[in-house]
Amino acid sequence: MSEKATGGDFVVFDHVQKSYDGETLVVKDLNLSIGKGEFLTMLGPSGSGKTTCLMMLAGFETATHGDILLDGSPINNISPHKRGIGMVFQNYALFPHMTIAENLSFPLEVRKMGKSDREAKVKRALDMVQMGSFGGRRPAQLSGGQQQRVALARALVFEPDLVLMDEPLGALDKQLREHMQFEIKHIADDLGITVVYVTHDQTEALTMSDRVAVFEDGRIQQLAPPDELYEKPCNSFVAQFIGENNTLQGEVKEITNGLAVVKLDDGSLIDAMPVNVDKAGERTQLSIRPERVEFNMERLNPGAHTLQAEVLEFIYMGDIFRTRLRVAGNDSFIVKTRNAPDQVRLEPGQTVEIGWQAEDCRALDA
Repeated sequence: MSEKATGGDFVVFDHVQKSYDGETLVVKDLNLSIGKGEFLTMLGPSGSGKTTCLMMLAGFETATHGDILLDGSPINNISPHKRGIGMVFQNYALFPHMTIAENLSFPLEVRKMGKSDREAKVKRALDMVQMGSFGGRRPAQLSGGQQQRVALARALVFEPDLVLMDEPLGALDKQLREHMQFEIKHIADDLGITVVYVTHDQTEALTMSDRVAVFEDGRIQQLAPPDELYEKPCNSFVAQFIGENNTLQGEVKEITNGLAVVKLDDGSLIDAMPVNVDKAGERTQLSIRPERVEFNMERLNPGAHTLQAEVLEFIYMGDIFRTRLRVAGNDSFIVKTRNAPDQVRLEPGQTVEIGWQAEDCRALDA
């Protein structure tokens, strides 16, 4: 699956494959175009092929088949240090025996830059990540978050057009991680650089990216902006992997007027958007996001489907209430409702009516 990005094809994977043993493909026929100035995230579980793609782009791995192009030129045979790409790793990879300023100066020395130019660029890069006063310290004297800022500054110091980031925030605590997500995004936008970011953290991908490529089994399952990925998953894997998702199993009875009529395993009939089902008799898995389900039937269009549900758990979470229900044989059906004055507090064992709009329910592959 491929999709053209806006802003020209700055990075292109053209029919790229990768095998380590000559038999098993960890990356299968990848076609992907990334626009100049785009923030693209490769997201997927461990072993899905995302990091291998990043390492091939960096030059640390070689493609078994196909071409990788950077700004129109093939780079398959160009060594990593000559590609002019900035890299940020999870483990920071800073030189412990050098000061912070020396760490940042090193990639500039390799590029034979004069001393005064080096000092100016090091100062600018450290200021950019709010570490201007730390130049004389060594990595061991910094916290994890500070080291990650320095690693980011080192990747930006020689002003590359492309920066690759491999799980760069994985070692940070939740609060710092969320803060750094916005910081990296703002720096990338301000500098207009192209970023290819690898993570298995879906929230991170949705927060930071212009587009997300969801990887599974060496292929891109879906490539889309974050909102489209969440609202319109193209298959069951993406629906389950991105965000929280309710599923109901059933069989397609008919497809008419752009809607699939699905008979659930408990006999209930439900209308859904047919995404990857196209004929009667097919098994399907329905996908409904927790925040799209209503207890208040007045908020739904006339003709919206309603089902009986049993309350199993009702949890107060501050800004939202999270209710776990038994629906059509599924004991882990979740509904999220805003903490509003009119929200009734439910009790376990209670029977309630729930409903949703047909367009919020997607009939996916079984």
